[in-house]
Amino acid sequence: MALSLDLLQKFPNTPPPAPPRKRGGETLTQVKGGVGFFFLIYARSLFYKYRIAAIASLLLVVISILSPPASPAPSSPSSPPTPAQLAQSTTQTATNSLNQGLLLIQAGRLQDAIAAFQKATQIDPNLAAAHYNLGLALRQTGQLKPAAEAFYRATQADPKFALAFANLGGALLEGNNLQQANDYLQRALELDPKLGFAHYNLGLVREQQGKWDSAIASFKKAMEYSKNAPEPPYHIGMCYLQQGKLDQARDAFRQAIKLNPKYPEAHYNLGTIWFSKGKLTEALESFRKSAQANSNYPNAYYGAGLVFMQQKQYAQAAQVFQYARDLYNAQSNVQWARNAEQLLQQAQNLNYQPR
Repeated sequence: MALSLDLLQKFPNTPPPAPPRKRGGETLTQVKGGVGFFFLIYARSLFYKYRIAAIASLLLVVISILSPPASPAPSSPSSPPTPAQLAQSTTQTATNSLNQGLLLIQAGRLQDAIAAFQKATQIDPNLAAAHYNLGLALRQTGQLKPAAEAFYRATQADPKFALAFANLGGALLEGNNLQQANDYLQRALELDPKLGFAHYNLGLVREQQGKWDSAIASFKKAMEYSKNAPEPPYHIGMCYLQQGKLDQARDAFRQAIKLNPKYPEAHYNLGTIWFSKGKLTEALESFRKSAQANSNYPNAYYGAGLVFMQQKQYAQAAQVFQYARDLYNAQSNVQWARNAEQLLQQAQNLNYQPR
């Protein structure tokens, strides 16, 4: 079955890195912590990055909620407010709008929160936290360019705001602007070398550029500072696959699965390694676990079909190829729907031939 093996080897083993891969069962109301932590978890875009960013950002967005406003300096009833008093009043008003936006996020009112953050930035253009949270909210609605602009304004308001630089780099990465993404992520790491998700996003940039060794180095740094995140070892495995280092890739995928047993892409790619080594039982088990982790992941059924073809179990192969084809069509993946259809017909023809 050389055709099947060839198709497996050519298969796009991972979806594009820009869209978020949501963790199963996690919703806004299930996240614990203060309002700032709450929002950052809710608004994460590239895999786990806002989980890592949350602790660092907690002080920034919660301090204005918990700290009472400073009492203004006394002045005589007839005297006009001083410039310092006017500035303090503006800051307090902008902070109130920022806090309102954070509470709206907690209530699940994303569009209203965006309006509140925008109002805060209009009142005080130098309030970096307002620009930053506006960027997170815009990113959550899929507005990449406005989100990047908001993160950029946050960096202008606070040139040492590492999280803003890192999220700006992340937004540019999602927009496939790799060189600028690289520059801003590098700046974030200059400001905070322990920012795990910045190392991770920098690894994604280098992976897309085909710089496998430097990508692996970045992902290993991400693992150092984000020990419970399964995505860095997964992408290390993908880089090793590109280099033809199957044993190292296998170990990396196993590590990702250990951190997240319901990681469909990791199970799938582990299955492709077993398949390439001729270990069909192990390959089929990996593809089954991939499908169990995400029943709408067509690669898992496609891979299982290839195993069944090798085992000459053509009826089972036809069944899973048909399911893979339907899922590819539903996901507008025309090319691989055609590939699955081709193998479906091949399996059906072989199933009806005398053996």
